[in-house]
Amino acid sequence: MIPVTVASLSISNVGFVVLLKSQKDARTLPIYIGPPEAQAILFRLNKVQLPRPITHDLFKNVLDILEARLESVAIHDLKEGTFYGRLVLTFEGQKLEVDSRPSDAIALALRCHAPIFVEESVMDAGALVLDSDEEKAKKEAKEAADSVAVPAEPEGGALSKLKDQLQKAIEAERYEEAARIRDEIKRSANAN
Repeated sequence: MIPVTVASLSISNVGFVVLLKSQKDARTLPIYIGPPEAQAILFRLNKVQLPRPITHDLFKNVLDILEARLESVAIHDLKEGTFYGRLVLTFEGQKLEVDSRPSDAIALALRCHAPIFVEESVMDAGALVLDSDEEKAKKEAKEAADSVAVPAEPEGGALSKLKDQLQKAIEAERYEEAARIRDEIKRSANAN
């Protein structure tokens, strides 16, 4: 099994796609997912706090109450273009495996801080090497951040905080968030 991280989530001409980046090599596995799961993943990636739990938050709350632990999730198979996932849980000293759609497994793993794995054969069959595009996006985001002029203001002012948030978003490779913050800085700078 190959450990992966959620590199990004974006929309394509066929729908939402979550990119799982291998922690062992330059491969990235794209998995197309539905809008509700995309929203659940984005909420967690962007640390959005909702007033009431959505389905994945509810599931995590139930696990917590039962004192069960999500040990990991795995994308373990690819058949006829469909990915198959599995939750690996421990409950009362027993290891349990539960079938899951990969998108739900990923959304839950993000909430439970559980590692995500992809079977080697699945990575071999469906992964791409996106490093050059990823590096290009990273460089462009950094250049955009560096080009944003922040007017003089007291230390810790609103624009300085936005610039700090922008730098953190770039370092965490959250480029969509970085672009949004960059635009907010430009709007604020033009308003002054």
